[in-house]
Amino acid sequence: MIKKLKRQKCIALLLDPDSYNRNDILNLFSYDNNGSPDFILVGGSLTSNHPDIIISAVKKVTDIPVALFPGSLMQLSDKADIILLLSLISGRNPELLIGNHVVAAPYLSTIKSDIIPTGYILINCGARTSVEYMSNTEAIPSKKTDIAVATAMAGEMLGLQLIYLEGGSGAEHPVPQDMIRSVHDAVSVPVVVGGGLRTANDISAAFYAGADMIVIGNGYENNHSLLEEACRLRDEL
Repeated sequence: MIKKLKRQKCIALLLDPDSYNRNDILNLFSYDNNGSPDFILVGGSLTSNHPDIIISAVKKVTDIPVALFPGSLMQLSDKADIILLLSLISGRNPELLIGNHVVAAPYLSTIKSDIIPTGYILINCGARTSVEYMSNTEAIPSKKTDIAVATAMAGEMLGLQLIYLEGGSGAEHPVPQDMIRSVHDAVSVPVVVGGGLRTANDISAAFYAGADMIVIGNGYENNHSLLEEACRLRDEL
């Protein structure tokens, strides 16, 4: 994933195991390959269905790499091609900074998935999100670009290989362009942006501000043509 993100702009489609079933996956991947995302992310803040269900279904119908986007230890899986090992560096909850990682490490050491240490940064984009509530942390205000930049820089200095700016599910607006641009300019690792991306204009703005990969989830659920539009924008860059 990291090598690809350093070469080209990418799109990830986020699938919440509670929002999709096996039949949904069959319909989802009936589109032309020219409109395919580069990665499938599987996970959510709170899921009653284990990610294995969706990951296995996805792998039966496409060879697009699947990345686990775990919201908790209960969502770990050995079936994904990639695991984003999230450290919630915008918050001060020790369990999400290192505690859960210590518990997960023995299991993760036994699997073949590509593990990517990821600096997860929550940005307040107009509404308190599920991630904030479940993580018991506060998001960085969208106008505090300096704090987001310093947090991203610290994450890279600690050895994290990916910075993920997250507006959160249900965000009223996307992560601001000036914040994306400033974080991108301050770090050398790829920058991922998700949350609040509902239109082609939102996606275009994020790409041009410096996002190496954008993530769409709710936006796609509400408008299935968004993925096709996102792929077209990616291919034009």
